Amino acid sequence: MPATIDLKNTQTRDALAIRAKAANPQHSDLKPTLIGMDREELGDALKAVGIAERQIRMRTQQLWHWLYVRGVSNFDEMLNVSKDLRALLSQHYTIARPEIVDEQISSDGTRKWLLRFPPRGAGNPVEIETVYIPEDGRGTLCISSQVGCTLTCTFCHTGTQKLVRNLTSEEIISQLLLARERLGDFPEKDTPQGAIVPSEGRKITNIVMMGMGEPLYNFENVKKALLIASDNEGLSLSKRRITLSTSGVVPEIYRTGEEIGVMLAISLHAVRDELRDELVPINRKYPIAQLLQACRDYPGLSNARRITFEYVMLKGVNDSLEDARDLVRLLKGIPAKINLIPFNPWPGSRYECSDWEHIKTFADFVNHAGYASPIRTPRGSDILAACGQLKSESERLRKTERLALEAMMIAGHGET
Repeated sequence: MPATIDLKNTQTRDALAIRAKAANPQHSDLKPTLIGMDREELGDALKAVGIAERQIRMRTQQLWHWLYVRGVSNFDEMLNVSKDLRALLSQHYTIARPEIVDEQISSDGTRKWLLRFPPRGAGNPVEIETVYIPEDGRGTLCISSQVGCTLTCTFCHTGTQKLVRNLTSEEIISQLLLARERLGDFPEKDTPQGAIVPSEGRKITNIVMMGMGEPLYNFENVKKALLIASDNEGLSLSKRRITLSTSGVVPEIYRTGEEIGVMLAISLHAVRDELRDELVPINRKYPIAQLLQACRDYPGLSNARRITFEYVMLKGVNDSLEDARDLVRLLKGIPAKINLIPFNPWPGSRYECSDWEHIKTFADFVNHAGYASPIRTPRGSDILAACGQLKSESERLRKTERLALEAMMIAGHGET
């Protein structure tokens, strides 16, 4: 039974409720969520509803276990928590998942979820996309950090959607919780209380911050979510299996290494500033030399902890052997892997994908220079789930645009 609620705890609880209502004035009945809170914040939330100080640590650990080991989305499923406490928590908080607006499954097994989150501030509900890519021996979840994007990279479909807002830590980590739930990747509810997350056989083994948005323009929320994802008493993903992809926000690259410690991927896409200024406009603020210096300085950089450089193959734009030579020269001394990405078509783009033989020639040159250069097999192209194709359904494609996409695919751009 929870302790009697005193005045101080009532004020704390009311402050949480006021904060939730202030963020959602049109939906004042929305409860604060416990998902996305760190342990200290969970403790404060428990104090706010009158849990005795001597119980806070134990109750916090119980909540953490149920949220991030068992993956429950309803307080009634917390079997070792008293009925009265479950009712109290349910009265004041929520742990519900986002709404699934749509779920699409590609012919290659890739899944894309369109998720809707409640409004914040005076805005409307927002929608984002999350993608799961199954492969032999691994499964990767591509997580979004923003609704829309500010970077306007000219080859990227997401960049054509204006930024609406940053996602909160709860909205970021909820994508992982929902995906694990949908894929049956949490322990069964009737397994023993001490059930440990298995080290093998998981459907989601890796996550990448490579969905909608630039994660380093939402640093604090991304940091908080990734530290929860990598906590070894919860979701327990190794930091070596978490990759943060950035277009090159140089100051935050340093912070990422120092404060988060996950693997780093750089959306490079060009070897000359004048071209990268066009393809990735943030280059005008942080040019290639500054970006690569931040990579050389990344904490823990080694052959075992290489930086991944993403390089989209654009026909006649950045795919010459001269580009390949300059790429090798630029990356000299950086433990690196180079992912070559066949351009994924989307309606309205002015680019074409490099020919397959041309991509293989480029890859062979880079490989012979000593860098692993896998060619990323396009996944989920038929459901617009491939790299650079994400765009929330609030920016829904018209039928004519979908037909145009299908025509492009038939013409050969999706044959790789």
